[in-house]
Amino acid sequence: RFLAVIAQYNASGERFRIDSHCQSACTMFLSIRNVCVTPDSALLFHAGGNMRKGIVNPARSQEMAGHYKPALRQYVMANHYMDTFEFHSVSGSEIISRFGYRACK
Repeated sequence: RFLAVIAQYNASGERFRIDSHCQSACTMFLSIRNVCVTPDSALLFHAGGNMRKGIVNPARSQEMAGHYKPALRQYVMANHYMDTFEFHSVSGSEIISRFGYRACK
């Protein structure tokens, strides 16, 4: 479902705003070519897998991280954000200033 949304926005070139709370698979929306992020948003990262069953899937974590810019991918992987189902928050302002995503106007 998320991949279909990413493909739709990438095909249309329409702007996609991340402007509130975004957790889990929706962080993959960062790969939309015309994405923007508001400074007051919050993005929460965790491992991929089956949360209900408590099964972490490293391949799914890698797939999710593959949707992030290299600096963000390196950061979440090096800080083990993608190793467990614990949520790790990164502010929109940090996503913009530290990881090079576009700020929404």
